[in-house]
Amino acid sequence: MTTRNAKQLPHERRKGEAALSDFADYVEKQQALRYPSSRAGPSGNAPVEHHEELDILDTLNLGDESGPHIPLRDLLLADDEDSLLKLVHVIHDRLLEGHGEGVFDIGFENNGNPMRLTKPEWDTALTRLKDAAKKSRADCDVLLTKNVGGSVEAGPENDKDTDCSGKVLIRQAPSKPEEVIETRIAVVGNVDAGKSSMLGVLVKGDLDDGRGKARVNLFRHKHEIETGRTSSVGMEIMGFDTLGQAIASDTPGRKLSWEEIGKRSAKVITFTDLAGHEKYLRTTVFGLLSSSPNYCLLMVAANNGLIGMSKEHLGIALALNVPVMVVVTKVDICPPNILEQTIQQITKILKSPAAKKIPIFIRDREECVNTATQFVSQRICPIFQVSNVTGENLDLVRTFLNILPHHGRYDAEAPFEFHVNDTFSVPFVGTVVSGIINSGVVHVGDNVLVGPDSLGQFTQTSIRSIERKRIGVPAASAGQSASFALKKVRRKDVRKGMVVLPKIEGQPMPKVHREFIAEVLILSHATTIKTKYQAMLHVGPVSQTCAIIDVDRPFIRTGDRATVAFRFVQRPEYLVPGDRLLFREGRTKGLGIVKSVGYDPSKPLMPQQAEGQGSGQGSKEVSSSNGVIVGA
Repeated sequence: MTTRNAKQLPHERRKGEAALSDFADYVEKQQALRYPSSRAGPSGNAPVEHHEELDILDTLNLGDESGPHIPLRDLLLADDEDSLLKLVHVIHDRLLEGHGEGVFDIGFENNGNPMRLTKPEWDTALTRLKDAAKKSRADCDVLLTKNVGGSVEAGPENDKDTDCSGKVLIRQAPSKPEEVIETRIAVVGNVDAGKSSMLGVLVKGDLDDGRGKARVNLFRHKHEIETGRTSSVGMEIMGFDTLGQAIASDTPGRKLSWEEIGKRSAKVITFTDLAGHEKYLRTTVFGLLSSSPNYCLLMVAANNGLIGMSKEHLGIALALNVPVMVVVTKVDICPPNILEQTIQQITKILKSPAAKKIPIFIRDREECVNTATQFVSQRICPIFQVSNVTGENLDLVRTFLNILPHHGRYDAEAPFEFHVNDTFSVPFVGTVVSGIINSGVVHVGDNVLVGPDSLGQFTQTSIRSIERKRIGVPAASAGQSASFALKKVRRKDVRKGMVVLPKIEGQPMPKVHREFIAEVLILSHATTIKTKYQAMLHVGPVSQTCAIIDVDRPFIRTGDRATVAFRFVQRPEYLVPGDRLLFREGRTKGLGIVKSVGYDPSKPLMPQQAEGQGSGQGSKEVSSSNGVIVGA
């Protein structure tokens, strides 16, 4: 915790930490209810395990009336056209499930039984797999082999020339830019942990000189270059082709443009470089919630350990249920005994009741590949020890990022919903908004509504053009980050926190609310929280001061979980039950999830308050059709 949190009593802090993991499970279940038609995202709760079992049943073809199931071994070793088509069908299903990529385990059946392949049979199987992949516009990259030999061999070879196996990454070549696989990673950590330097090294391919040479290209402001400290939400992308090779410039030292990377990549990693300094915490929290990261990369300087804001950032990532990976930097200048202390500290914090993580130290390619393919389990936390100056273990980080599976819960079949993270005014284009598509699909020319403004009203407009990673696309779908050029809308009329929704003829304008009810968990607070308490509240890209107008008990303190009614102080916002929220004020921190929108004062959360309830707490629901705030 920060120095300001030192006043908090140890038993109170432990109580808050212990409640965190239970609350994270509750949030995950509520998210599942919000996106019912989406496939369950990879996490450790029961519903996902249930789906994985169903997937295994599907691969066994128990309900297939076409005939008995053919073992994968037979499909890989057969030489007839019919078997090849069936193998193509299996690969197509895997690619569909993995959003365009998947890891194929040659040597093991779907149920885990070994194939017992000899070396010649392994060669035949690999060739057959490559032929089948080509029919699905995909390429194969051998990640790891056992008893086969070669540069990607795992462990010592077996004397017997049997039981050859290996993991092969199959990745589809995108037929159009909107099909490029996208993974978003939020990069957090304490100030001077080396976040920007490492991203500069990963993206450019050149090593750092130890004095910040690699990070200069990532900075957006003059004062950032002068101080070496990030103060804004920086964005960087890194591309991989179908064979898993990082997209790099042919000219040493030249940085590729986003357009060049996007056009040459089959998979793009988007890094959100967040500020590490305490005074920029609001910016960092906004970046973490608004960018909807699939993963969180926590950077820790080996010579400093997990100090200051890095604990805050880890706590927020755990609260948002985002899988975390840790990178320990500056190992080249850190004395061995200090490095050992840092490793012990990280291990202790990750194993604590609040985190409940299993730390796995990545030291070689075998551990890297195996951990990356299993990282869908949120219990695992991989840890890398790298140097941006010598390049130590950076190849393992690149390999890990290349294999990272798709993670997240997005529903392309639900109505379109887009959250605005940033606004721009582009010459000859007009007003542009960027952000994340929460659900649905949008096309160029679609009529949409953007809002709400200060009166809760929405403005009707249409989408002039769509860009992903600065490449024009005709459409974009759930889970993707995109930028829209809006027709006849001035930049001063749009702001961060607004939403873009579909305009459907005959449908009333969307309703926005000043008040809502949420299930919250207080992570830290020095005293007690009662009604009229105010704090800065973050819900996705929305950042606004909120007042507590009702609680289901007389007061709440650290570690308490309660149902709370909030009221936005400045203006109404568009909220949906299931939205995750985080609120803070001074050293107070809490997180929660929206249970319902609107609030009825005649039904207080504590029944005994009904008689003394003042008229000032009336529910205000805002109808955008007339912009008038009406009491319930």
